[in-house]
Amino acid sequence: MTTPRADPLTLEVVELIGTVVARYYEEYDRAAASFSLTGAQARVLGLLSLEPMPMRRIAQKLKCEPSNVTGIVDRLEVRDLVERRPDPHDRRVKLAAPTEKGRATALRLREALDFAREPLAGLSEAERTVLRDLLRRMLGAGPGEDGTALEDLITGTTGTTGTTGTTASTGS
Repeated sequence: MTTPRADPLTLEVVELIGTVVARYYEEYDRAAASFSLTGAQARVLGLLSLEPMPMRRIAQKLKCEPSNVTGIVDRLEVRDLVERRPDPHDRRVKLAAPTEKGRATALRLREALDFAREPLAGLSEAERTVLRDLLRRMLGAGPGEDGTALEDLITGTTGTTGTTGTTASTGS
């Protein structure tokens, strides 16, 4: 059943979601800047802190062009936050992987994000579970589907782990 577009409650919910996303972007960019990173660089570093991956897969996860990812990884590599290495399963493929410094930076960046953590702390575990399940339902995932929740949080592809996610910009 489709909700009418002019439904005042739906409009309010959409506006609230937009406000949450905008605030998260602002905090994420501020936190990234405190490490002299752009938001896009921080998102790539956060994604790679979970597992090394090829540029094409990073681009798919962040919903951007592979050429943008190459430039972002280049800049992270110059700062010794990321390195390129051969894929052990296919030596023709290069993986981007965090260095030790990159993993430490990604962890500190994640810890610096208080925007979602603080308001969510005011909700009970049951309320956070309901919120998570509603967000998953809105995104077409079932309540029990954990999959790659932390990865999704970092890349902003679902934002269903009890905090808000981000969407990657293609800037560097």
